[in-house]
Amino acid sequence: MNFGQIYYADVANGPGCRTSFFVSGCRHHCKGCFNPETWNFDYGHLYTDEVENELVESVKESYIDGISILGGEPMEPENQPYIKKLVERIRQEVPDSKTWIYSGYTWEELTDENNNHVHTGDTMDILRNIDVLVDGEFHEDEKDITLLFRGSANQRLIDVPATLAAGEIVYWTE
Repeated sequence: MNFGQIYYADVANGPGCRTSFFVSGCRHHCKGCFNPETWNFDYGHLYTDEVENELVESVKESYIDGISILGGEPMEPENQPYIKKLVERIRQEVPDSKTWIYSGYTWEELTDENNNHVHTGDTMDILRNIDVLVDGEFHEDEKDITLLFRGSANQRLIDVPATLAAGEIVYWTE
């Protein structure tokens, strides 16, 4: 897996001060995407154990509220094994940290075991180890800069633990 960039003190992609990690590779190619260079799976830098260690260590800082994983598309099947390892490590080593994933795939697509395009053996393990999923492709015709932590009105902020417990989508509220 490759990644485009890491912001170690970001306040735009989730509540509080966060580490934001932008992975490479995305098949959505949303019109108006703010990060089209990350569509290319080979863009940026190689994700290594050293990079993973730096990410985990950054989340341990007292002023960091969590990590946001964006892209590109973190939930592309090729990226999922790396994302799974990262979110499991963060959950184990920094249990109070809040992990967010931004995905163009919807909750329904990700959790559909028959959706071989995106649902893999890692998908549910990833979801069980995150706090919020911001789901849905960016729709330029629904762009709204007043929305909290998302770019278009179709995107949802899903409270993943509550959704898994309830068996139906529960929205995240601050």
